[in-house]
Amino acid sequence: SLCQSQPLPRARATSAMSIVEKIKDIEKEIGRTQINKATMSHLCSLRARLAKLRTQLLEPPKGASAAADGFDVEKVGDARVALIGFPSVGKSTILNTFTSTKSEAAAYEFTTLTCIPGVIHYKDCRIQLLDLPGIIEGASEGKGRGRQVIGVARSADLVLLVVDAASGKADRQRELLELELETVGLRLNQRPANVYFKRKKTGGVSISSTCRLENISEAAVQQILHEYRIHSAEVLFREDCTVEQFLDIVEGNRKYVKCLYVYHKIDMTSIEEVRRISALPHSMVLSCQAKLNLDVFLDKMWEYLGLVRVYTKPRGKRPDFDDPLVLTEGRHGTTVEAACKQVHRSLVQGFDYAYVWGTSVKHTPQRVGLAHALHDEDVIQIVKKMKDKSNSSDPYNQKQGPANQSRNQIKKAKKPLKS
Repeated sequence: SLCQSQPLPRARATSAMSIVEKIKDIEKEIGRTQINKATMSHLCSLRARLAKLRTQLLEPPKGASAAADGFDVEKVGDARVALIGFPSVGKSTILNTFTSTKSEAAAYEFTTLTCIPGVIHYKDCRIQLLDLPGIIEGASEGKGRGRQVIGVARSADLVLLVVDAASGKADRQRELLELELETVGLRLNQRPANVYFKRKKTGGVSISSTCRLENISEAAVQQILHEYRIHSAEVLFREDCTVEQFLDIVEGNRKYVKCLYVYHKIDMTSIEEVRRISALPHSMVLSCQAKLNLDVFLDKMWEYLGLVRVYTKPRGKRPDFDDPLVLTEGRHGTTVEAACKQVHRSLVQGFDYAYVWGTSVKHTPQRVGLAHALHDEDVIQIVKKMKDKSNSSDPYNQKQGPANQSRNQIKKAKKPLKS
């Protein structure tokens, strides 16, 4: 049985390598093709093929178990944060510093071989922190344990890209990590383009826009849809977008996640380098060994997660400030409806109105509806609909009707005509 199971991984590796080779050939062709009006249609076709091949590379091989696509880690707490970086950049040290979990940290590479979870208790919230194994260059192609690491990163609310500030290769590590995550469909600190796209069975391709398109043309859209064999669709551009952004919308499997770049081990570099790094967007410096910027790390993580704590208040009682409802923009939103669903999903059906105290209202308390957006540390009191006592003795509305009609006349009016 062992001899029979050996050729399977080789066949899967061969198919994966063939896709990787095709991707490299298309990337070379895109690199040597001049960009002008005559070659724009050809470039759009190449980019569409490239996006399709990268999607195929992410798909698990046929017959493989679901456990091979990622680490089996249960979601715990109000948000999930993933630590991603190259080996020996200090991910396990960060986990040991901010959580009670102890992950093995050593001076050699690949100390962590599996996903180790920990929980950060901060501002009445529980934030799950995941220490993932170090990835290597080519992780998006399946090298190392890149596929499993990226599978966990797609389920995270925030990605922390950890780089070694003392290695002298921090900028190169940042570029490589961005490239690997962009290749597998993770869009860091971006939002999807405001473009309406819907496939149809018949009717052809309809393209319209409410603004001037400068980075993409109708011919390019037609060529991309032709490459995907989409012959009937409706496309509406509400803002200008690039070819890559439109490909993301057509694919429909992109994950938009917030990202914070953590430059670790700053105690081993110069002050000038620390100032340069601090001026970069979405970046911060940290040193767990010297205990520098530990409080800033927690504040930055809280800011990027965008958690909203909402305290509930029963009628005639004081608010419960011990156990808040934690809402996030990325999961279900921060509206009153999301707060009702978190308490119980049936609460929305009997919802009448709510009273809100806090910064999200003009005066306190203010009567609001389901669509009201809540702010952090708001207090909410939900009021349910009152049952109609007039219909309690007549649940089927048999007596309901005009006052000048008897019950028999109402029954005759309800009966269907004989045909």
